[in-house]
Parts: sequence; structure tokens; C-alpha cells
Amino acid sequence: MRFLRLIRISFIAFRYGLDELVLSSIHHPVAAFLLKFARFGRKHTLPRGQRLREALEQLGPIFVKFGQVMSTRRDIVPLDIADELALLQDKVPPFDPDLAVSQIEKSLGKPIDQLFASFEREPCASASVAQVHVAYLFDGRKVAVKVLRPGMLKAIERDLALMRSFASLVQGFMPDGKRLKPKEVVAEFDQYLHDELDLQVEAANCSQLRRNFVEAKRDGLLLVPEVHWEYSTSSVFTMQWMEGIPINRVEQLREHGVDIEKLAVMGVEIFFTQVFEDGFFHADMHPGNILVSLAPESFGQYIAVDFGIVGSLSDFDKNYLAQNFLAFFRRDYRRVAQLHIESGWVPATTREEQLEAAIRTVCEPHFDRPLSEISLGQVLMRLFQTSRRFNVEIQPQLVLLQKTLLNIEGMGRELDPNLDLWKTAKPFLEKWMWRRVGPRGFVDQMKKEASQWSDILPAIPRLVHKNLNKADHAKELNEELKRLRRLQKWQVYAVGLLALVNTGLLIWLIRS
Repeated sequence: MRFLRLIRISFIAFRYGLDELVLSSIHHPVAAFLLKFARFGRKHTLPRGQRLREALEQLGPIFVKFGQVMSTRRDIVPLDIADELALLQDKVPPFDPDLAVSQIEKSLGKPIDQLFASFEREPCASASVAQVHVAYLFDGRKVAVKVLRPGMLKAIERDLALMRSFASLVQGFMPDGKRLKPKEVVAEFDQYLHDELDLQVEAANCSQLRRNFVEAKRDGLLLVPEVHWEYSTSSVFTMQWMEGIPINRVEQLREHGVDIEKLAVMGVEIFFTQVFEDGFFHADMHPGNILVSLAPESFGQYIAVDFGIVGSLSDFDKNYLAQNFLAFFRRDYRRVAQLHIESGWVPATTREEQLEAAIRTVCEPHFDRPLSEISLGQVLMRLFQTSRRFNVEIQPQLVLLQKTLLNIEGMGRELDPNLDLWKTAKPFLEKWMWRRVGPRGFVDQMKKEASQWSDILPAIPRLVHKNLNKADHAKELNEELKRLRRLQKWQVYAVGLLALVNTGLLIWLIRS
């Protein structure tokens, strides 16, 4: 089966001229010869980005999703191809409702009419790995039932094995292959896909995000559905039904009286709250997954759905990113360069002033301008081109953050073209940094470590006494070692004297 799949992939790649795209990026005489051979008898009139997008659509859902991920890697993918890949839609034809019902009954262990008061057989949404059905519980609550596509795991494993092989070739033969880490990119994609294939993981992500926003009562920034765990397994995920208008339907939102400018600012605040407060963020924030509520009790609030892809950051990552953002907002390019060197992202031998000048050249033209006149994607692309000169290593843990930031930019353009992303985010980051390094940060850290102190403090007298005893024992041992060394020295003298006596006796006996 893998061999047949490889043949189909090769046929589609040849049909759309993907072999030419690969060979043209390899600067080697052999590649140049093969490129001439590949172009013989073929003429492609469509742009290369469009050919790649259509080929991925032909190859199926896994390659479509991989194209979506690659559209965010503008450090690897040329801008024209990245823009085309961004057009890939996460929409595929639904699978047979009978298979969906069978999957639900098998997973939950009961007939469908015993699980739900009513169940709509026709799906209301269909994506690459699952589809969603509307249902009602016996207490009248409306729910969304997400069902995994049958046979997805086998198909994914098969295609991922081929992607790993291709990544090895790219890393071994393409320029900058090792620096761009294609193997790590495929490994991340592998992890994201397997997380999406386990709907229990998605349910846990949803529950965590709800706890961070809804249960924490963060001024109604973000609504997250409640998980119905008794109706959820690794292949079925049942959640509260959320009613709202997709974020990109701006005119419809205006007609209902939603404050669009306020909505744009809230979107930026939600993003930075997730990243820097929680270190846990929704990483698939395209318009299909973000709605706006029109219910009276939550009017104008964001609604998040689809939690298959989330990102997380360590305290080190959060602190490093916050300092970078603040340095950018303050136009302190020397500090940005220092942070890159201190973090090990660039070689320690990098000249600080050269890196500073390169970053200034990229970023300075984009300040004090409305979002309608700048593109964060273009800024990132220029930064990546600059980073190549300084051998900046790509940080895999930040790929999702970059993707999410680009999504935020897209939503900002839809809502308020005059939104100043820098000005909106700067006060939030300054406040966050003050809470982290100021008096409040110190108190919060002490509270966080309180449970550890409760165990350590009572044991301090015993530990002090034990270490003092160790010091006494160490002193005694040191004296004993000195005594042994003196003894060993006298033993050497004695052996030497005995050797001289024996030698003298031997000479006397010979003379006798």
C-alpha cells in the first residue's frame, strides 16, 4: 500500500511540476542537469504556488493540513508560495453519517437514541480529521458532537513516513537544510496531527482554556464551551453548543450593533493574555474557529471553538518573548540583538552592532503606521531573510506562536484597518513585566513556592546539624589523611634504607 501511495504522490508531483520546484532550489551541477531533463516536453503556465496548492489538494487532507502549517513558515517557504498555501481551506466532503453514528455508538457503548434525545444525521461542519453533528441531551441542552473520521490513523502514519523521508533529503541536499530543520518541522506536524486524532486531548485543551478564561472570570474576554465528559472519548468529543457570528462577517456584526473597534482591541488583549499570563494559547485562530456572541448576557464577546491545536510556552520563553516585544516597541534594537545572542539563537561570535543595524533596517519603517499599511507577515519575512545572514537557528517551539500572531494580524485587518498593533500591545506587556519583576511578582513567586517552604523550613535545623557534622567529619578525615601521608613518607624512607642495607650486605658477601 505504501508503494502504491508513493506512485500516486509521484504522479501528482510530476503532473504539477513539483519536481521542478525542488530541483530549482538546489544549487548544484547535478541538480541543474536533472532540472533540464525534468523540463523536457513539459510547460507549466500556472504560477508555482498555485501548482503546489492544487497538488496538495489532490493528495488529500493530510497534505492539505501540512500545506496550512507550511504557509506559516515564511522562514522556509518563499513569500509567493506561502501566500498561495494560506488559501488552502480546511474543508473536505463529509463522510457517511451511518459511519459517524456507528463510531459514536461503538465509542460510548450505547445506541444513539439512548445517548441523545435527538441527533441530526447530516453534519453541520466537516474538516480534514473530523466532522460535527448537532444533538440535544435529554435535559434539553444543545450540544456539538465531533466525530473522528474512520481510518485516519493509518492514513496519517503512511503519509508521515513519506514526509520524514522527504525531509531527510531536504536537510541533506538543499541549501540551509540543516539550519531550517525540516525534520523538526515534520516532527512538530506529526505531534499536532496525533493530538488532533485524539479527541480526548482536544477536550482537555478546551477544558483548560475554559478554566483560564471563563472560570477565572477575566472580564468576559473569551467564551469557551463546557466539555461533556460523559459523552466524550478519544474518537468522540461532545461540548456545549456555542451560537455566534464568525469574526470575519464584519458588516453583519455592525448591523447587530457590535463595537468593531473594541472587538479588535479585545482580540489583541486575548492573544497576549493567553501567551504571557497562561503560556497556553489557542493556536488555530482563523475566522472559522472564532465567533462573536450576540446573546444578551455575553453580547460582543469572543467565542472560541475547535481546540485541536494549542500552543504552550515555558517561563523562559515567555520572559524572553516579552523582553523582545518590549524592546521592539521601544525601538531598542541593541537590546533585541543582545537578547538573540544571550539566548543562543545566534552564534556567540556575532557582532552585536551588525545584528542591531540589520534589525533596525527591517523594523524601523513599520512603526507609527496603521495596520492597514503594514504587514506583520512581511516584517517577519524580512527578519527571517536577515536571520539567514547571521545563522539564526529556527526555534521549533515558537512556530505555533508565529502562526497565531499572523492569524491575529489577519483578524485585525478585517475588524479595524486602523488598529495600531504595537500601541495596543505595549501597555499590556509593560504591565505584565512589572508584575513579573516588581514587588507583586516577588510576592506571587513566594506564594507559588509556599508549599515547598512548608516542607523545607521545619527540616532546616536538622539539615544544619547534619552539615556541621559533615564539616567536623571532613576535618577529622583531613587530619587522618595528613597522618597517613606522613606515615607513607616514613615507609618510603624505611624501604629505601632497607634496600641500601641489603645492597651493602650483598656487596660484602661477594667480596668475602
